[in-house]
Amino acid sequence: MQRIYFDNNATTPLDPEVIKVMQLCLEEDFGNPSSAHYFGEKARRRVETGRRQVAELLHCSPDRVVFTSGGSEANCQAILSAVLAQPDCRHLISSRVEHPSVSQPLDFLRHRGYEVELLPVDGEGRLSAAALAAAIRPDTALVSLLIANNETGVLWDVAELGAICRERGVLLHGDAVQLAGKEEIRVEEWPVDYLSLGAHKLHGPKGCGALYLRRQSPVTPLVMGAGQEGGRRAGTENVAGIAGFGRACELAGAHLAGGGRAAVAQLRGRLEEGLLAACPGARINGAGAPRLVNTVNVSFEHCSSAQMIQDLDDRGFAISAHAACHGSDPEPSSVLGAMGVPETFRHGTLRLSLSRFTSAAEVDALLAVLPEVVANSRRGFV
Repeated sequence: MQRIYFDNNATTPLDPEVIKVMQLCLEEDFGNPSSAHYFGEKARRRVETGRRQVAELLHCSPDRVVFTSGGSEANCQAILSAVLAQPDCRHLISSRVEHPSVSQPLDFLRHRGYEVELLPVDGEGRLSAAALAAAIRPDTALVSLLIANNETGVLWDVAELGAICRERGVLLHGDAVQLAGKEEIRVEEWPVDYLSLGAHKLHGPKGCGALYLRRQSPVTPLVMGAGQEGGRRAGTENVAGIAGFGRACELAGAHLAGGGRAAVAQLRGRLEEGLLAACPGARINGAGAPRLVNTVNVSFEHCSSAQMIQDLDDRGFAISAHAACHGSDPEPSSVLGAMGVPETFRHGTLRLSLSRFTSAAEVDALLAVLPEVVANSRRGFV
């Protein structure tokens, strides 16, 4: 049976070119990047090449990039760095639709006496700039926001939101894990102080990510020890992972420069039009807001996400209901709850996420089986 993958917001398959560079590192560049000999210098060059490639995707200076174990670590480091640098500021702002790698550190701080204010979103998943401006106080230490939602793909205007923070003198952290490789990022033109990335969302390896730091941004290492990453994260570098991450960023940049975004957008349009035609009453969540071109979050009334996902998996299609970190969670999405999506729809939600490797034939194959899958689920749900 052919297996077709529509869960790229959870993780992406490694690009073959990424595999090549990682395999070369594992076979030949095994030295410790801190060692002052031939093998160490070769490994160090791999790390710095990767750093330059990540920086080129972000349009920033390479020395602003700190490698981490992934987007979650980068998010945690940004939040705690801002808080520890401002002990008298005990107020934090975020939103009700954040990834757990932001909401959980904020809960950790809440239980230690910090006040955490979560901004609402509207029915399309949009965040009000006026609400952000009204929420900022003299004791606000940080605003931490998800620039591209991992479930709905809804995009927030980082320039507008960041300008408000900059005007008020408040640090801004942007979670760009889903954004990188799908939209152009010019981080040094944006009013952000921290930006988080994860390699495995753009056809790079799992276990590697990065945190962008504006030059004036305070930073505290979460991992302490020797002086790797300019003293900003201790531990021997993941050389093969960094090399793969860098190559993935280089390929993502070429994809965007070559018009790849428009090609993925066209596929998404084909998928959404087919869904709405084949399944009357389906609801595309966030359709009225700017969205990532690869993401479709669709709800079917009186259906079961779990049943549809299992039925589709049995037919060879890999699809999720919401974030992979909640993959076994039977509860409907809290993101959709924050958007006010009726519960009768929330229980029957699928997240379909494309990549540059997704084909029109794969989209058509999904559309051919989805009506029957929805009908089967609706019979079982009712």
